[in-house]
Amino acid sequence: MSHRPTSAAPHLRRLFELLAAGAPAEELGAVTVEARRAGVDARDLAEVEAATEAALRVRNTLRQHRRRETELTALFDTAGDLAALRDLDAVLRSIVRRARMLLGTDTAYLTLADEEAGDTYMRVTDGSVSELFQNLRLQLGEGLGGLVAQTARPYASPDYRTDGRFLHTGSIDAGVLDEGLVAILGVPLLLGSGSGGQVIGALFAADRTPRTFAPEEVALLCSLADHAAIAIDTARTMADARLALAELAEANAVIREHSAAMQRAAESHDRLTDLVLRGGDVSDVAAAVAGLLKGEVAVHDGSGWPLTATGEHGGGFTDGTERPAGAEVTAGAEGAAGAEKAAALVSAAESSRATAHAVFRDGRWVCAVLAGQELLGCLVLYGRPELDDPDRRLFERSSVVTSLLLLLRRSVAETENRVRGDLITDLLTAPDRDPAGLVARGRRLGIDLDRPHFLLVARAGDTARERLADAAVQYLFGCGGVSAVHEGAAVLLLPCDGTDPGAAARAAAAQLGRLAGVPVTVAGAGPAAGPRAIADAHAEGARCLRAMHVLGRDGGGACAAELGFVGVLLGDDHDVDGFVAATLGPLLEYDAQRGTQLVRTLRAYFGCGGSLTRAKEELHVHVNTVVQRLDRIHALLGPGWNTPEQTLELQLALRLHLLSGG
Repeated sequence: MSHRPTSAAPHLRRLFELLAAGAPAEELGAVTVEARRAGVDARDLAEVEAATEAALRVRNTLRQHRRRETELTALFDTAGDLAALRDLDAVLRSIVRRARMLLGTDTAYLTLADEEAGDTYMRVTDGSVSELFQNLRLQLGEGLGGLVAQTARPYASPDYRTDGRFLHTGSIDAGVLDEGLVAILGVPLLLGSGSGGQVIGALFAADRTPRTFAPEEVALLCSLADHAAIAIDTARTMADARLALAELAEANAVIREHSAAMQRAAESHDRLTDLVLRGGDVSDVAAAVAGLLKGEVAVHDGSGWPLTATGEHGGGFTDGTERPAGAEVTAGAEGAAGAEKAAALVSAAESSRATAHAVFRDGRWVCAVLAGQELLGCLVLYGRPELDDPDRRLFERSSVVTSLLLLLRRSVAETENRVRGDLITDLLTAPDRDPAGLVARGRRLGIDLDRPHFLLVARAGDTARERLADAAVQYLFGCGGVSAVHEGAAVLLLPCDGTDPGAAARAAAAQLGRLAGVPVTVAGAGPAAGPRAIADAHAEGARCLRAMHVLGRDGGGACAAELGFVGVLLGDDHDVDGFVAATLGPLLEYDAQRGTQLVRTLRAYFGCGGSLTRAKEELHVHVNTVVQRLDRIHALLGPGWNTPEQTLELQLALRLHLLSGG
């Protein structure tokens, strides 16, 4: 009596149940064994085996997603700690604890440089049990930490005791041995970027057994180290701010002792200080200073363009010239006038920095707003041609408060831009994976992706990529835009301001070039709203950028519609590849199959005005070879290939093929 083979359906259903329950890989793999024992026929058994392999892949993918979600949550939590920074030690302890938890190591610790002693010391440890290890001090250049500090690069040692890449010392090896550490991963704490970055310490994760650290673990620890560096830098900035405020209080005391006018200045200082402590913005300071000095006050950035102003100067310069949000007007008489006035203000601010006092230029008082020697901007007072000493000192001290606010504002903007940059990367690489989720993430970060935006793609020389990325952050400062580096280019997403993408691209090219110190080429696209449309706009911008390079328009800005018929074909509504294939298809196919150069020959022939002699010189072949190739082109394209109409299409297709990378 024959037995009917068992169905595979129960085993497939079992796979789904185990997958939904988060069962381990062993249980998923056992389903195939159960099916074989149950007598499932060979065809169905193969299906069960294939389904089991797919289930294992899905399980691994889910585990990776959960791990990435945990890491991102930790980074967001750390960013939240930074935004509410009050206790530096608490933030650093939280970062070290998260590093240990996320990497699953036995211990984690953070060292900082002691500039006075000329060495480094343990600032925070988590999971450490050795007092000797916790009190270690490392001379610069010693141990794995010294290697990290010297090179400003991450280093991982699967077995510290036998690793000969760095200098071993008795004290360090004794501390590591007492703690029982074997595998150590260290990454630098960097302030600044590029070759000018300063290593202020290092963050470590270590195990008491041999271990190889994966690249994603190194990247995660680097992200946490970046947060720690920001926390330390912010704490130092706050200390500098407190010092500046202390200086203001001291000046107020001197003023109160000498005259009633000084008393008024002291009260004014208190008012500005209170503004800062209550979370006031630059516009609040401008309004307060205008009220105290009975004039009109404007605050300008380091390029001379207005950030905020009171009275008739609130719209820009006195002649009505305005700067669009995040962009510099450079075209037309109005833009030229604005640029000239901005340059005049920068010149006055430089004079103020050189003299360390406010200067009177063109009927207005100008005082530089500084952070060390960096010119953050300037404070401008209108309507007060005469200022007595107390009022002038008040005006100058107001620039200190303004510099504090601008520094804090820039620090927050840089931190937010790093987090927002992750959103832009996901938006461009996978816009259709979870559009609603991308929109929701954008809203949490203050970016409404459903609103129309311009998408700018900017590129400079290979040696200036980092400078371009920093310039993009400065350029978008205060305008509600966001930038990220994607595929070797800076991508800027900024709200539409009533202009067109070409104007936005030209403004960005001029300002980014000034900030980065090198020519910058910018392609604009949009307006676009929604993840898919923004991703499509980026694709169009990238094509436009490539076209500008081929057309010799480097260092400028444009959109596809401004590149003539070539630009129109590069837009999203036109099938460029189809046009090229339809026109040059026989030649492209012939070259691909036989390794010939018919397309190149035709391009050279047209480029030389139909001269066989010049074409053979450009191709470095005999003139008979050119004739033979043209005969082959004639045979493939037909007898009308060299008519004026067909010639126009062929030359256009050749140019588009070159623009598309052919």
